[in-house]
Amino acid sequence: MVLGAIVLGWLLLVLLNVPIGLAMIFVSMGYFYWSGIGLSFATRRMVDGLDSFPMLAVPLFILAAAILNSAGITQHLFGFARALVGHIRGGLGHVNVMASLFFSGMSGSAIADAGGLGKMEIEAMRKAGYDDAFAGSITAASSMIGPLVPPSITMVLYGVISNTSIGRLFLGGIVPGVLCAVSLMVMVYWTARNRNYPRDPFPRLSEVGRLFLKSLPALLTPAVIVGGIFSGWFSPTEAAAITVLYAILIDLLFYRELTWRRLWDAIYETTVTSAAIGTIIAGVGLLGWVLAREQAPQQIAQLFLAIADGPVSFLIAVNIMIFVLGAFIESLVILLIVVPILVPIALNFGIDPVHFGIIVVLNLMISILTPPMGMALFVVAQVGNIPFQRLAWAILPWLIPPIVVLVLVCAFPILATGLPGLMD
Repeated sequence: MVLGAIVLGWLLLVLLNVPIGLAMIFVSMGYFYWSGIGLSFATRRMVDGLDSFPMLAVPLFILAAAILNSAGITQHLFGFARALVGHIRGGLGHVNVMASLFFSGMSGSAIADAGGLGKMEIEAMRKAGYDDAFAGSITAASSMIGPLVPPSITMVLYGVISNTSIGRLFLGGIVPGVLCAVSLMVMVYWTARNRNYPRDPFPRLSEVGRLFLKSLPALLTPAVIVGGIFSGWFSPTEAAAITVLYAILIDLLFYRELTWRRLWDAIYETTVTSAAIGTIIAGVGLLGWVLAREQAPQQIAQLFLAIADGPVSFLIAVNIMIFVLGAFIESLVILLIVVPILVPIALNFGIDPVHFGIIVVLNLMISILTPPMGMALFVVAQVGNIPFQRLAWAILPWLIPPIVVLVLVCAFPILATGLPGLMD
């Protein structure tokens, strides 16, 4: 009854448009008052939930993405992507996916991708004659690549809460991220051929080379991050700080488009986003203690052990649960509350923690595309000025490619563990 009251109370506050993090804090405070626990303990729990050195990587990666976006680097990446794949049938749809793949190597955030590249991509597709539903849906779908290719804010959080190597997670996401990009481009081609969408003229080789050299400093960002981590030069958290310095450095040396005003806007945007994430993490730390005291993890574990008699059935159950929850609950909340309960069960079944992490992150990225609460849909609808209801219907076929990749990653662990295994 207590657990039911907690869940219902939280859902009621969320339906009343109370921010998710604050809703968790309010419900937990109500539990403390009801059980006679001092509220000073609650403040300590919230602070302890945020007191993590690896967690510093989150606001730093957000700042790096904001700086790169403010410096206009996204325009260079979009131009290079257009020169590479714009001549294929459905050209700008392929450019959309390729630009997201490039930008994911710098931002680590699906929302940063949707917000940073989304407006530019949708406007370009409109001018070329693509309809809004197609432009908006491929923009949202391609944004999910961001947290799969290093750096990844979601993988940093998963690594912290599951005590898994963040560097190995970064490597493990590369192949699934590329597979998602390829599968989306296959669907773009099939759709464009059926609808007779246009394509760009075949580019001159000299133009491709010029745009490649212009984009090269930005494209090297993931190599700097992953190379530095595995060479031992810096930790994943320090890598986030290095990424911020690298973003400023390449603008000073190559692009020279970052003004003081744009830098201030990037810092402000980072502060707002980090505050929202920090509130959720504090709320999760508090609510997690309440759920642990009421033995919710043990009850969930018993449920999974009852319905899953092996790793295959366990992964099926986990994927179904995350997919259903993701349609209604923010992915960050699922990651911070549900995953710590599932990781020990996965280890008991002999599932590699990196493999399980990539599965979870990929499923969470599918959830940000899933109506009615897919966060990427809200962002794309806003920046592209597309009615949300229209976009929610249009996105449904685009869930098929990442779901196919998810099934492949579940069935063939080597897709997630192959590259990390080379570093042993």
